[in-house]
Amino acid sequence: ADCRYTCHQECRSLIQLDCRRPDQCQSQLSPESTLLPPRSQNVTQTVEEEKPEPPTVQEIKQKIEKYNAKVTNCLLMKLNDDGTYTGFIKVHLKLRRPVTVPAGIRPQSIYDALKEVNLADMTDKRTSFYLPLDAIKQLHISSTTTVSEVIQGLLKKFMVVDNPQKFALFKEMRKDGQVLFQKLPLTEYPLYLRLLAGPDTDVLSFVLKENETGEVEWDAFSIPELQNFLMILDKEEKDKIQQVQRKYEKFKQRLQQTLKEARGKPG
Repeated sequence: ADCRYTCHQECRSLIQLDCRRPDQCQSQLSPESTLLPPRSQNVTQTVEEEKPEPPTVQEIKQKIEKYNAKVTNCLLMKLNDDGTYTGFIKVHLKLRRPVTVPAGIRPQSIYDALKEVNLADMTDKRTSFYLPLDAIKQLHISSTTTVSEVIQGLLKKFMVVDNPQKFALFKEMRKDGQVLFQKLPLTEYPLYLRLLAGPDTDVLSFVLKENETGEVEWDAFSIPELQNFLMILDKEEKDKIQQVQRKYEKFKQRLQQTLKEARGKPG
């Protein structure tokens, strides 16, 4: 009633707003503020029917046994008594922008890792550098570990202090000679995807990349970083303008030269 929030009709039950008068928002939601679904009123029901049922413990056990039978590097999955399981995933780091790390900090030792010492908190000094392109990091995770936790764990291992929202985890698949990337939602469970695909990384692998251009969380960047982006974009724009101007200036000169040579000639 106050904010005039607009949503699809099938999304109304999923909307949670910090309303000052939520009772009026629910009662006064008008048809004009609800977008009709493009096809039918049964869109939500169709999605729910197609959603697969979670596997049972027995099914998970069978999948793990099948998975471990294909493992050749001793990186087995282990089923726990509570139905969860643990295993290993490898993540390729394909970061093309520099990352921010603490300056003057020694590498993390095994003692620091066991005591969960965060070396980044020991200094306010920061520096930026490029991580080796396509570096690989192996993680031991649980079936309850989400994509968001994997990203945070990777950044912590490399002592990267950038906001995790700047990064995204992708699954890389090869099909018909093509390499396909798909961004994973933050609530996805990478170990379950690894279990379904098997241990062969040619079938499925995980890649950490920067967020796609159209989905960048700009709030995660600091003011100096945003100002740098504007400077880079401004420079690229000026360079592009100069390229176009030079192109048509050359075309204009050739056209003028041709007209000059054609003067006095018939036709």
